[in-house]
Amino acid sequence: MKTNDLSRRHFIGTVSLSTVGLAASGAIPVIGNTSGNTGKLAILGGDPVVKNKVWPQWPYIDEKMIAQVNETVKSGLWGRINNPKNGTVARFEEEYAKMIGVKGCVATGSGTQALNTVVEAMGIGPSDEVITSPYTDMGTIASILVSRALPVMADIDKESFQIDPDDVERKITKNTKAIMPVHMMGQPCHLERIIAIAKKHNLRVIEDACQAHFAQYQGKTIGTIGDAGCFSFQTSKTIACGEGGGIISNDEKLLDDCYTVQNHGTNKQGQSVTIGSKYRMNELEGALLLAQLSTARERFETRNRNAAYLTSKLKGFPGLRPQKLYEGTQSGSFYLYTMAYHQEHFNGAPRDKFIKAVAAEGISLSPYIRNGLHREPWTDHILTLNEYKTMYSSERLKKFKEELILPNCDHVCANMVMLWASGPLLAAESDMDDVINAIMKVYENRDKLNSI
Repeated sequence: MKTNDLSRRHFIGTVSLSTVGLAASGAIPVIGNTSGNTGKLAILGGDPVVKNKVWPQWPYIDEKMIAQVNETVKSGLWGRINNPKNGTVARFEEEYAKMIGVKGCVATGSGTQALNTVVEAMGIGPSDEVITSPYTDMGTIASILVSRALPVMADIDKESFQIDPDDVERKITKNTKAIMPVHMMGQPCHLERIIAIAKKHNLRVIEDACQAHFAQYQGKTIGTIGDAGCFSFQTSKTIACGEGGGIISNDEKLLDDCYTVQNHGTNKQGQSVTIGSKYRMNELEGALLLAQLSTARERFETRNRNAAYLTSKLKGFPGLRPQKLYEGTQSGSFYLYTMAYHQEHFNGAPRDKFIKAVAAEGISLSPYIRNGLHREPWTDHILTLNEYKTMYSSERLKKFKEELILPNCDHVCANMVMLWASGPLLAAESDMDDVINAIMKVYENRDKLNSI
């Protein structure tokens, strides 16, 4: 190991302790050795902090999962309808509900399908409005649009990257039926405020917990605090089966209605009673999920431990500030580990130069969402549709467009940096040191960044 690596490793072991006093006093801490003795940037010809970095494999695979899939394939019962009570999907629903501590779970083909199933089961549709975040996957918005309700977007908080409860309350109208908060990066949003606002205005709460498996907030598991919680099991998520989704709730009638909606409107008694799409999860997806549940919490704890370690090393560092967690957050899923980039502390270098420099040191960081969904073409497209022009007044649609000024979301899109975490946060503590070392080496050479 090179001498400058040793000195930097010693540095990251003491950085948080040495900067606490400075941060408390209001002074901007100077992090690391800025004399240039710690090595030339790899992007400018120096040696990288780490070569050929290999992160833990993702998606997670083990022999139990392979055996369960083989058994399911050999059975020939690949659709839920072929084995509705004893198949892998039914058993996964039972086990997942038990692990989280709710009355039930309904599995679907994706997280988007889970969200739309709840929207439909709650009777939300044309002329209704649902308030949600612009800083999310399009699936959140699509789950509302498919029912021809109006997605109303509230701005987000610049430090937590989560929906801003104050703006949520400002966006409520007489046609608002629900709030769909999104637990971004797998960390809890400010649910205490959201729930209070919903109760005040008699609104339903659909938690988009697609990234937030097992996260804990104020003694409760995310997804159990609103009327329903929806999860995604897409390949990149911290519990994965390729695609797939799930709905959890303690409202047994809502769960029954969700089952009926996702089963093309057919209830458990075999009666076709309502409008619904065919959103059923298949048995092969159920097999992958069921077999990995027994070890999923262990991986969840590892991610939380490594995320806490990274945060402790960045404490007081002005250049990158980890995602703010709300009071009462006990744990997060850490689907992503995210930080706000402050270019004024990197000699004014734009984010892309910083990311390129860190990548050359052997650590891949990246932006996340390029544009908030308020800046995507769907906001114009729906205004051309007869159903929206019929069900919503021209004044309401004009106001919808006028409210698409969400500066905090724009700021976060332009300044956030992430480490994808489903696989990388399962690595060793020494791998977390590599992440910090790469960041600090770039910081120590920040005066060179604008020459890249």
